[in-house]
Amino acid sequence: MTLDKIDKAILDIIQRNAKSTIKEMASQLNLSTTPVFDRIKKMEQKGIIKNYVAILDSALLEKKLTVFIMISLKEHGKDAINNFVEAIIEFPVVLECHHISGDADFILKLIMKDIEEYNDFIMNELSSINNIGKVESRFSLSVRKNTHHIPVT
Repeated sequence: MTLDKIDKAILDIIQRNAKSTIKEMASQLNLSTTPVFDRIKKMEQKGIIKNYVAILDSALLEKKLTVFIMISLKEHGKDAINNFVEAIIEFPVVLECHHISGDADFILKLIMKDIEEYNDFIMNELSSINNIGKVESRFSLSVRKNTHHIPVT
């Protein structure tokens, strides 16, 4: 699907505030509500718009520790990689899992309450996964930018 200027503007509005109404978007774009509604439905059907979510403040939920974990696997075959991914995505504290290039095979992003929760995860959950060769963790000292907004212009 090729996105035109209006589609991109709609996506920008939705990414900034998914609670924007069709009427509000139409007003901002100088359109009637029907074409805005139709365009959104089309982008949903094509999978461009995957979901609508609320972005929570992790600190207010007492999840103040952000951890990035680099993982190297012992074996790198397709089955070994798939088995690792299947296991790791089951842990709710793992927000992101990326298969990467470089010294490590994967980087994980976790948000946790504190170092004790991190230690418990490493000792009791991550260590239960077979084929992990090396684990290196980095702790975020502060967040300088955190966005989910994908530039579409």
